[in-house]
Amino acid sequence: MTGRTWASRPTDRGVEMVAHAAARPYWLDRDLRPEHRPRLVGETGADLLVIGGGFTGLWAAVQAAERNPSRSIVLVERDRIAEHASGRNGGFCAASLTHGLGNGLQRFPDEMPTLLRMGRETLDAIQDTLTRLGIDADVERTGELDLATTDWQFDDLTETATAGQALGEDLVLLDTSAARERVNSPMVRGALYDPNVLIIDPAKLAFGLADAAERLGVRIFENTEVLTLAAGPAGDEICARMDFGQVRADRVVVATSASRSLVRRLRLYTVPVWDYALMTEPLSDEQLASLGWPGREGLADSGPRFHYFRLTADNRMLFGGWDAPYHFGSDDDPRRARRPGEWALLGEHLLQVFPQLEGITATHTWGGVIDTCSRFCAFWDTSHGGRVVTAVGFTGLGVGASHFAAAAALDLVDGLRTERTALEMVRRKPLPFPPEPVRWAGITLTRQQMARSERRNGRRGAWLALLDKIGLGFDS
Repeated sequence: MTGRTWASRPTDRGVEMVAHAAARPYWLDRDLRPEHRPRLVGETGADLLVIGGGFTGLWAAVQAAERNPSRSIVLVERDRIAEHASGRNGGFCAASLTHGLGNGLQRFPDEMPTLLRMGRETLDAIQDTLTRLGIDADVERTGELDLATTDWQFDDLTETATAGQALGEDLVLLDTSAARERVNSPMVRGALYDPNVLIIDPAKLAFGLADAAERLGVRIFENTEVLTLAAGPAGDEICARMDFGQVRADRVVVATSASRSLVRRLRLYTVPVWDYALMTEPLSDEQLASLGWPGREGLADSGPRFHYFRLTADNRMLFGGWDAPYHFGSDDDPRRARRPGEWALLGEHLLQVFPQLEGITATHTWGGVIDTCSRFCAFWDTSHGGRVVTAVGFTGLGVGASHFAAAAALDLVDGLRTERTALEMVRRKPLPFPPEPVRWAGITLTRQQMARSERRNGRRGAWLALLDKIGLGFDS
């Protein structure tokens, strides 16, 4: 069995699935979204300013308040809480801090035993915090199945399983028969099961963290964009200037994801790439049973371009991923979020995985940017004499890693020496991307070669081999 090939163009049935969907994130299109919080007007002071109302910023605010209840904390968000990547992701909360075992082994081989342990501890801490703070995020500790759709992908999963098991990871390799007992799809050649993944409702998590932060004394302002960061006149504070106000803070954590960095030297370290997804109508009991998916695990296929899919609490299916376009000049114009062709192709791919769902419709489709860096996992930067710490670059899988990133950022901004701050992963930054037009040409060539490697049974070719050699390669 060599596997099946993904459709390369939208089909009529894919178009029909998405044609009448609302073009906005399902997670944010529900009655549970809170009312607008106020904009910051005038001047205020704080011991700690957190910039960014996504997961990293929210975790930083909550953790900082719990570490020191007397600390004055302000969080500002350019738009609304969870408006961007945190409010439109797949809701896979993985223990991995390095965007997967393979990526971590390639970049931090000596630290992987420690990083794997810290990842598991992070996942436990997330669950414990949600319980302690009374946050209902529809958490299911189902684990994740990484699916092979071809023989060569199954060989890759076998290598990953061997490497992970040697490091003490509870990974389970499933052959075709065993994998299809977990998910009934003709596309499945085999699978690798990782138990250390939570499936969550990302918006409920974000909204719950924001509410908890406020109960802990954090002041949150929405529709408040920070325009500049600068040292105060005496050098003993940071002044963050906004359109209608200013915050004078002793310390600052910047968690702005794919937005243009407030620290000029970091602007070549990340680029915005686009991700697209759809959400179906709720499945009937018969449809759900036909999927043969009793464990409700998060699912992802394991090619160079991959999909992620999961069930929601009300048995909708989220299906996203595949292509990750980059546009010249790091163009993040919101108009690019609307891509009917991308959504229709995802619809076709969903039906290739689950042909038994023929005729199902999507209620929501969406797209948006995520931040990526050349090592494909988070990094940290300290600036302004140690008073400002930035944490960005997640490249997806940031739901769980954001908790760790926030903890490390707080350690750094407070000048603490901890096990986290001693890590090479935390101390060292990735290579920056080159300026345009070389950046666009290199990213475009890489995307083309990844698609080509898929057609050539995983053979990576000269360009991808070169990137692997110099530490810039990536394979899901």
